Amino acid sequence: MARTIGSHGPKTMEAIRRAGLRLIFEHGYEAMSLRQLAAEVGIQVGSLYNHISTKQELLFDLVQDHLQELLRQLERALKGKAQPIEKLRAFVAFHVLYHMTRKREVFIANSELRSLDPKNHAAIVTLRGAYEQRLAGILAEGVSEGVFEVADVQVATFAILALLTGVCTWYRPGGRLTKEAIVATHEKLVLSGITAQGEIGASRGRRRLLRHLEAG
Repeated sequence: MARTIGSHGPKTMEAIRRAGLRLIFEHGYEAMSLRQLAAEVGIQVGSLYNHISTKQELLFDLVQDHLQELLRQLERALKGKAQPIEKLRAFVAFHVLYHMTRKREVFIANSELRSLDPKNHAAIVTLRGAYEQRLAGILAEGVSEGVFEVADVQVATFAILALLTGVCTWYRPGGRLTKEAIVATHEKLVLSGITAQGEIGASRGRRRLLRHLEAG
């Protein structure tokens, strides 16, 4: 039997990952079979083993890659930001924009965490914790400098992440609001909830001054 065109190599691996992502999102990890995955890609079931050893490996790789990319892009978004408010604005904008376009990855990373074996589960929890701690660090820095008022940094971290990640459940491209407007709304919700009242006015004043200087 002739080999299916493209049944080896990076293009097929990418096709497997795309198909796996969609099938797990639509049917769930337990319901998706390797036979179904192979049919979706257009290769024989045996050819899957040229690329993945188990269904568990595919799930782990999808979730791990998602979280590693999340962390990489967050670091780029925060680069050059010095003040806690600047960092928090950058975090909010990055998180909301990223999650607008990664609905499937985010859903699987959250809903299928229970499907990972103990070793893979621990690795993913570590990556999630690293992301959460970046936000917690920004909040703690703001509290120490007196610009944020937060009763409990860890609780505030979880609450803010839940608020921002919620965009995955309702955002639709081409809707009433632009992406920029959605980001601005989330930014206002977050900052108004934790920013010390005196700092809000000062921050607005600094932004107006900066815009004036840039215009001049």
